[in-house]
Amino acid sequence: MQTHAPGVVGRDGEIAQLDQLLTATRFGRGGAVFLAGEAGIGKSRLAAVGTTTALDNGMVTLRGRVGAIGATVAFRPFAEALLSLIRRGEMPEPEALGPYRRVLGRLIPDWDYGDSNETTASAVLLGEAVLRLLELVGRDRGCLLVLEDLQGSDPETLAVIEYLLDNLEDQPIALIATVRSERCPAAELAQLADQRGTAVVIELQPLDRDDVRRLAADRLAVSPDAVPDQLAERLWTDSAGIPFIVEELLQEASRSGQLLSGTDGKVQVADELRMTVPAAIVRSISSRTEQLGPESRELLVLAAVIGHRFPLSVVRQASNIDERQLLATLRAGLAAQLVGPDEPVPDWYAFRHPLTAEALLAGLNPTERAALARRCADAVEVLHPGLPGEWSPMVAELAETGGDPIRAGRLFAETGRRSFDEGSMRSAANLLDRAYTLLVDDPDVGYRADVLGSLILALGETGQFEHPVARSEVIDLLADRGLDSRRVAALHVRLAELEHSAGRWSSAMTHVATARSLLGPEAGDADLAPLDAIAAALEMTRTSPGRLKSAAELGTRAAEAAKRANLPTVEADAWQLLGILAREHDLEQSINYFQRARQVATDNSLGLQRVIAHIFQAGSICLADGSVAELETARQQALRIGAIPSAYEVEGVLAQQAVLRAEYELAAVMIEECLEVTRRLKLSRGAPYVLVTKAMLAGHQARRAEMEETLGELAVYGERASHELPLSYGLARTFCALLEEKRDLAESEMAQALAYDAQNPTKFHMAGKYGLGLLLGVLAGRNGWAHFEAVTERAASGMRWNRQFVQWAQAVLLGRDGRGAEASAMVELALESSELYPMARHLGLRLVAEPAAADGWGEPITWLRQAEDHFHTADVPAVSSACRSLLRQLGATVSQRRMGSDQVPAHLRQLGITSREYEVCLLLVDRIGNKSIASRLHISPRTVEKHVASLMTKTRQPDREALSSFARTVLQD
Repeated sequence: MQTHAPGVVGRDGEIAQLDQLLTATRFGRGGAVFLAGEAGIGKSRLAAVGTTTALDNGMVTLRGRVGAIGATVAFRPFAEALLSLIRRGEMPEPEALGPYRRVLGRLIPDWDYGDSNETTASAVLLGEAVLRLLELVGRDRGCLLVLEDLQGSDPETLAVIEYLLDNLEDQPIALIATVRSERCPAAELAQLADQRGTAVVIELQPLDRDDVRRLAADRLAVSPDAVPDQLAERLWTDSAGIPFIVEELLQEASRSGQLLSGTDGKVQVADELRMTVPAAIVRSISSRTEQLGPESRELLVLAAVIGHRFPLSVVRQASNIDERQLLATLRAGLAAQLVGPDEPVPDWYAFRHPLTAEALLAGLNPTERAALARRCADAVEVLHPGLPGEWSPMVAELAETGGDPIRAGRLFAETGRRSFDEGSMRSAANLLDRAYTLLVDDPDVGYRADVLGSLILALGETGQFEHPVARSEVIDLLADRGLDSRRVAALHVRLAELEHSAGRWSSAMTHVATARSLLGPEAGDADLAPLDAIAAALEMTRTSPGRLKSAAELGTRAAEAAKRANLPTVEADAWQLLGILAREHDLEQSINYFQRARQVATDNSLGLQRVIAHIFQAGSICLADGSVAELETARQQALRIGAIPSAYEVEGVLAQQAVLRAEYELAAVMIEECLEVTRRLKLSRGAPYVLVTKAMLAGHQARRAEMEETLGELAVYGERASHELPLSYGLARTFCALLEEKRDLAESEMAQALAYDAQNPTKFHMAGKYGLGLLLGVLAGRNGWAHFEAVTERAASGMRWNRQFVQWAQAVLLGRDGRGAEASAMVELALESSELYPMARHLGLRLVAEPAAADGWGEPITWLRQAEDHFHTADVPAVSSACRSLLRQLGATVSQRRMGSDQVPAHLRQLGITSREYEVCLLLVDRIGNKSIASRLHISPRTVEKHVASLMTKTRQPDREALSSFARTVLQD
């Protein structure tokens, strides 16, 4: 008795949920469903129903499956899914994706122009690229992405999936994923997503008795009541409601002749059913393969050793069988529903169900299985010399199964290094960890040390600072096995780099000292360059007075040694470090250092390092003269190569410059975009800087509650936020206090900024040490000429932002010494320097006007009027009120801030002209008399006469006729 093409039974509720998901997706409200359950429960078949429904409704569909080699291949299901778009001609134009096209180049060969690896894209960044691509293809009709067998997923693939789950809402994208109900990261992700409401987990339950009967009836093409009770009960008992087992038992029973078609349309059982579970599956598979003959069975067993999916060419090579026999076996396997073609690669096939491969292997003992695995591994190496792509991890898996841990370990190590170069850091760490474990008995202790060094580097990049191998004891074990001192020292350098990244600077310095001791005085450039580079970085964390000089010496030594040893990456990093150090004492030299780093990167095709060096160089240029043009250029270059995290770090710098320039609306937009991207892409390195910039935005507008709330968010970043503390106190809290006219608090906040800067120097030098802090000290009488000269010896005091405060401070000191003309000239220079920074400019005027009035120099009344007008318009009432109070103390006329006062042009308000005087001024254009003006304004002629006299005084006009001409000019303006 034959079975027919399968349908889906007992899943009406689940199908309804999928229909609901797909309907919402077509209207732009995407979502995700995880189909979870044990092997054979029907997850893939239910996903296929969803695919059919989507196709019937005109949606774009993509499908990807995790490979048999599991966690060793990053992003494989996405590559498989996206390649199908190209084959069907549904891929959008690459230009529509902007910089994300280059990110996708690592998945889509047609888009890889040889520079996709320059992006070192993180998994979540790749997730953004995939999200944008799916949104493009699904626009106007919806898109369905099906991902199967996620239980074997690599960490990067899961990171992309998690990213998609968090961002599918309001997108025309549906995700249907299948995962086994077993303890694995994919299942944990599904449960967490369900709890957060970003996905729905449908846990497929076994079929009940009635559903098993209906399933059997469907497969036998009869009505449910035509299935014998004996058969239905036995199927229910032996299958435990697992649809795959029900089908396999029916297949076996039909082939063995136990099921017959009765004359009344009912199914008859010829003999007593002989079924057991789980041995029934093994027997079913064995029976079907035995009918194919011993050679065919051997081929299928070889294929099963490779995995659920297998390349036909490798099976042929390993079996040494002729092509005709191979094809005959393949056709027989297809007919027996054991195997089927596996899209999208023509040479690849897959067993109909993972249990099929497991059943085939059940009859092998460990020795037999190991021998077959070695044959398959050798076959792959013959067919694919060098083991490019996923062939290397496949052979590693086979070598481990074949009992050759050293061969497996070395292949996993090579695969891990490739993953690191491609930016798959988490997979690299997992692979290298596996390799290091397998190589425990490798007699080549030097090779194992190299693997450990690569593993420590990957652990540092992924933040796994507490991993068991990241300890001195592990290095000591290798030393005890005869590892030479040079390599032991190199491993301590790696640990120093990891500890530096973790913020454990004392421990890092200990590793540096150990490495230097092991190398001794005769060490060569190749050993010393990376050691001196990390030592230089650690010097920056010290609080000793000579730390910067020491760091510069070490950095220079590292750069020169790296150049001689041909270590371009170390050399470029060293020049960048020197460029950062030079900012404080020589901005021009800083720019030159970054240019050298760019040149080294360019000469050695280090794309990402080239862009980063340009970004640093542009930052120094901006610090020097306030220009952001070069930063914009560097940002565009980062976008062009797909280095999106670096591009958004530049965006954060540009946002901070917008705050300093009082372009608050623009800054707010840039900051929110930066925060959104840093959170979505998990760019934790740049997030604290953007948060401080957001706090600055609030502080520079005297919005204390907003500022404190934002700064409170920094706490979650712990040690990573320590570098931003000088800026948070010097550029946010101090300015907020000044705008609240709380001078004592501002002094306290600045003192804290300077203390933090001494502990952890900021690389931008704008927190106050070389600018505002100097001015506040001069105003308070603490800082005199000696301190002033000590500060201005450093180039950082000449940075444009700092320069304005230095010039204000110098003006006060000059005025205090009775050199009024020089003091006034210095104010003019300060106004020129502060032209880019309106808020700081007018705050400087307000602060300097007070000592100028006390010491009798300059134009304090004019300066206070300008400051008052600015802060009134900017809605900073405390400073505006303080300016008016100082004006009254100086005997100046102070305009009242009535309704309509803002109608007075700014240049007239700065002359002290009130709103009523402005109204009189406008009426003077018609050269009418005092009575007519009084009548129009509903005031007395005597009051008009007083206003006219006041206007003549304030505008310095000799008579009423001249005042009328002046009024006409005002009206024209």
